[in-house]
Amino acid sequence: MENIEPRIPLAERMRPKSMEDFIGQEHIVGKNSLLYRAIKFGTLGSCIFYGPPGTGKTTLANIIANTLKARYVKLNAVTSGVADAKAIIERARADKAMFGTDTFLLLDECHRWNKAQSDCVLEAIEDGSIFFIGSTTENPYTAMTRAIVSRCRVFEFKSLSTKDIVKKLKQAIEDKENGLGNLPVECEDKALEYFAFASGGDARSSLNALELAVNTTPLSKDKKIHITLEVAQQSIDKKALSLDENMYYDNLSAFCKSLRGSDTEAALYYSMRLIKAGLDPMIIARRLVAHSSEDVGMADSNAMLLATSAMYAVEKMGQPEGLIPLTHAIIYVCEAEKSNSVVNAMHLAQEDAENATDNKVPNHLKNHPSTNKDGHGKYKYPHDYGGYVKQQYMPDSLKDRVYYTPSANGREKNLIRKKFRGEN
Repeated sequence: MENIEPRIPLAERMRPKSMEDFIGQEHIVGKNSLLYRAIKFGTLGSCIFYGPPGTGKTTLANIIANTLKARYVKLNAVTSGVADAKAIIERARADKAMFGTDTFLLLDECHRWNKAQSDCVLEAIEDGSIFFIGSTTENPYTAMTRAIVSRCRVFEFKSLSTKDIVKKLKQAIEDKENGLGNLPVECEDKALEYFAFASGGDARSSLNALELAVNTTPLSKDKKIHITLEVAQQSIDKKALSLDENMYYDNLSAFCKSLRGSDTEAALYYSMRLIKAGLDPMIIARRLVAHSSEDVGMADSNAMLLATSAMYAVEKMGQPEGLIPLTHAIIYVCEAEKSNSVVNAMHLAQEDAENATDNKVPNHLKNHPSTNKDGHGKYKYPHDYGGYVKQQYMPDSLKDRVYYTPSANGREKNLIRKKFRGEN
């Protein structure tokens, strides 16, 4: 009887085991980065990795634990609870006391832990009993408890580039120990690029698609497994873009500029050309939301509401029904009057937030009322004055700064800005 060994997915077999094998995320693991230096000198504390799927969060956590020669325990926040965490902490404290061994708790989907689960590890993180490395696809500042986030360094992962993923796929094809090197695989460059591009920066997804393509493609007459663009398209269950990468970005740029230029026909054409070529309509919907504020803004605030509703509809309804509200929103954004006052105000405020030297809150706005010569307790409650009263809100160094200037377009021209008119 044959020995039946469990089949380990290609993506798992090709998971990097050292910093040298790790691909992408140069802003995090580059030799001059904070994380690289912390690992090198053994000073890395608790941290959180967040970003899209398949970008190396869990892999890097494993590499760190192995590099620092520490004991590490993996948990998944979906299936673990308080009892699991307490058992790990108890063992970690014993190991540290008896052997001086550090313990890393690697927690996948860490945003799924509730407050009680998070609170049970706080003391252990603070006293160094364990080092916590969480990985999540959600923004930890909004999806996790503040107490945990405040005790960790947060590192944001980016989607991998097409070049990075193609490099990983080629490694998998050539690797005889962990990859497909023992099989007669020949993969067209266009197929590799498609795997990488269609995966949306997710290395795991592209490797899974490559493995499926190889396992389901019979040997040809020359005794080789030929992976063509057509095979790649079938393996990832998504239509191949009938545009190369440059044409894709050119068409997306043309769509955005057509929105800004109020050319409804052009915006509809470029959006549908991209979607028919295989682009996820959610990419169009997200760009539409951004431009509804950037280029329409306060001239017609309904544009952003309609664009956001269309994005929700596309997400929940899919194709083809979701394209109807998307088209509706594209037409509305194009036909709406335009104003870039919102994005201008944002840029000016960002500049001052970064560069202003005196950012002290005026005394009468502080959250500790008292009456003295410095102005505490002199805050004027606007509703006592009919809804508006003139008083200083900005810090002294910025008290005359103007960020938002209404345009003369659409509904924005009717806005009443009392501070501009000097009314009390």
